[in-house]
Amino acid sequence: MPRQTTFIKPGTKSLTWRHVDASGKVLGRLATQVATVLMGKHRPDYTPNVDCGEAVVVTNAAQVALTGRKADQKTLRKFSGHPGGLRVRTYRTLMAEDPCTMVEEAIIRMLPRGPLGSTMRRRLKVFKGAEHPHSAQQPQTLDVSSRRTLR
Repeated sequence: MPRQTTFIKPGTKSLTWRHVDASGKVLGRLATQVATVLMGKHRPDYTPNVDCGEAVVVTNAAQVALTGRKADQKTLRKFSGHPGGLRVRTYRTLMAEDPCTMVEEAIIRMLPRGPLGSTMRRRLKVFKGAEHPHSAQQPQTLDVSSRRTLR
């Protein structure tokens, strides 16, 4: 057994694509598993300071599930920086208006901050319906089966 830790050099890993169907999946459990794949923590050769993750396409974001009373109690806050510029929306209104933003924010907030997290963020593609324009990349299906799958 080697006594050395192997580290990936930047730019040596090729990008692979994964596809996740979010219909009926719990939002938080889906977000943790997708963020893990985006960071590359599921790989045995994970290196924290190198971008070794994969690209992820999430479809059916409109059918993601929220447990308990989170749809009414949980909010997304955005502040413009100007006085009175705080915009607060509940997750129920987000699901009606733009479910892609809700899924993206849940995943992005689990990624590291900084330049490395920004490159991981660019590899996340979220779509409201079942169709996506990334079929040419031949994404492999990522199983995000959770203990609590709601229908």
